[in-house]
Amino acid sequence: MAAPRESVVHGSTAAPKDLPSIDKLLRQPAVAALVDEHGHTLVAGEARALLEGLRARALVQDLTLDELMPAELDFALQQRVAARLQSRMRAVLNLTGTVIHTNLGRALLADSALQQLLSLMSGPNNLEYDLASGGRGDRDDIVEGLLCELTGAEAATVVNNNAAAVLLSIAALGRGREVIVSRGELVEIGGAFRMPDVMASAGATLVEVGTTNRTHARDYAGAITPQTAMLMKVHTSNYQVQGFTAAVSEAELAPIAHAAGLPLVTDLGSGALVDLSQWGLPREPMPQEMLAAGCDVVTFSGDKLLGGPQAGLIVGSREMVGRIRKFPMKRALRMSKLPLAALEATLRLYLRPERLTQDLPTLRLLTRPLAEIEQQAQGLLAPVSAAVAPLFSVQVRAMLGQIGSGSLPIERLPSAGLAIAPISAKGQGRALERLSSALRSLPLPVIGRIAEDQLWLDLRCLDDEALLRVQLPLLQEALQ
Repeated sequence: MAAPRESVVHGSTAAPKDLPSIDKLLRQPAVAALVDEHGHTLVAGEARALLEGLRARALVQDLTLDELMPAELDFALQQRVAARLQSRMRAVLNLTGTVIHTNLGRALLADSALQQLLSLMSGPNNLEYDLASGGRGDRDDIVEGLLCELTGAEAATVVNNNAAAVLLSIAALGRGREVIVSRGELVEIGGAFRMPDVMASAGATLVEVGTTNRTHARDYAGAITPQTAMLMKVHTSNYQVQGFTAAVSEAELAPIAHAAGLPLVTDLGSGALVDLSQWGLPREPMPQEMLAAGCDVVTFSGDKLLGGPQAGLIVGSREMVGRIRKFPMKRALRMSKLPLAALEATLRLYLRPERLTQDLPTLRLLTRPLAEIEQQAQGLLAPVSAAVAPLFSVQVRAMLGQIGSGSLPIERLPSAGLAIAPISAKGQGRALERLSSALRSLPLPVIGRIAEDQLWLDLRCLDDEALLRVQLPLLQEALQ
């Protein structure tokens, strides 16, 4: 006699005994296909986790038999596997108004840098191999010539970021001795990276001179002792002291240092390689100017105004850079082949300075015409309004962005974008957080900023508006 068919009453509560075994779940045709695609280890692990979660819900009578249907289990497992394989690092749309955003990856790599990575990282390369001699090479050789040509330095070396460049330079030239710095230049950058702490970590003794707002040449000269290892300048790139102030330039300080037989080291932080004022942007000090002024070592970043990958660049005299390069800490801080390849490709762009606003994404965004951004905002007004209606209203607004990553902190970039405001005055904060969360949850997350009881989408960095337009139906669905 045939066994009676099991009936399922839709919506009825499932018990732990109703759950399939791991083996049975893995034998379902759709799951078996998933195993063929991704392998047994991953799929079985996610299947086990899925069933454990369902069992826990069944124990508290929070699971329905509908959820145990084969199609439902197939879909749930597929979603788990997809989520497990999704990268934690994802592309986003930066509509914050900050072009070089520290939290959003800073500078964008140029196409030539991306192509360089693709062509070199898929196979062996001459990272530390001299093709001319057939012997061992030095990875610094890949970019040293370019850096010397672009800055006028006698020698150059690179490490994995500018904080490392500062730390290494102080350790190599000042370890066990004193380093003189103006009190007004004892900067703190993101992540609580403080110059006094760097000095201590490098094994040097910090000697502060002057006051917070005024430091004079005599302050440096009067602080030099037999224990002094070097004089140091730090560009205050992420803040500015205004009013009754005085500072000593590198050109004034170099003769004082050299008369005492000491090197002068300056940290530029963001380190532009070209004069930004030619495009109407505020001017930043350049490494070539600092070297011409008499600095023996200049450190600056590769992934800020330079527009390349994360890197710390050290340029200067052959003697001082040689000492830095030979210091044991250098190996621990050296660049790997990926950013080094991207850095070389980025530096090559500076050999064609007339094309920089076309070839270098960061500079292209910084110099994007305001009229073009305003036109884009007008074109997006209607579709964005439709996507967020009836909960929100949208207006085209003039906005002020910023360069970002500590570069030119008080300067603002005229821009335009969309300001989205809740229709109801009640619960405005919750409504804006919900909208912000919905934008961040899109397949290509959209990152704006909340200000003045509105969510602002600054469009300066929206190169391809289709990336936003195509997601608007999903945004509308999320807000229903």
